[in-house]
Amino acid sequence: MSRQKIVCLDMEGVLVPEIWIAFAKETGIPELKKTTRDEPDYNKLMNYRLDILREHGLGLKEIQDVISKIDPLEGAKEFLDELRSITQVIIISDTFEQFAAPLMKKLGYPTLFCNTLEVADNGEITGFKMRVEKSKYSTVKALQSIGFDTIAAGDSYNDLGMIQASPYGFLFKSTEQIKKDYPQYEAFDEFDEFLEALKKAIND
Repeated sequence: MSRQKIVCLDMEGVLVPEIWIAFAKETGIPELKKTTRDEPDYNKLMNYRLDILREHGLGLKEIQDVISKIDPLEGAKEFLDELRSITQVIIISDTFEQFAAPLMKKLGYPTLFCNTLEVADNGEITGFKMRVEKSKYSTVKALQSIGFDTIAAGDSYNDLGMIQASPYGFLFKSTEQIKKDYPQYEAFDEFDEFLEALKKAIND
């Protein structure tokens, strides 16, 4: 008897635009455009971002103001709605609850596993708390331990752990470099084709 399947998706770059890139454009701070596509070490990347925010006197409110204007990628909600009608889906993201809430509303409140920011009373982001070490990899291994076969997909270096640990892995809207470095994974850029590939994996 085949095990139950569960789809694990990244959020930023897959379902919604990259929050930090949108914020970099809004504030005119190009250094904030750096993402996990550029820096595989997430702790290093976040500390770099927090240093820049402090330097410019920017806090949670300014980022949330930008996030309120961000819409999901075109076709993302319809894709997610159809996928959720046929299987369980969890979005596993390295983003933070304080960033993700308005975006989850626009996506129809899918299940999201993410992290938490530490915020001072004056709105300054003083730190961040990762839910668990290697959160994406750890989550798919935990799901497998309770009887699921995971189908994982993402676009960045920090998604590779969960993709490699899953029986079914895909790249979606990834970079040419990652696609070239990991040719063993089917890569898609359009939701329609990606949905068909996921349906095939679900029914395998």
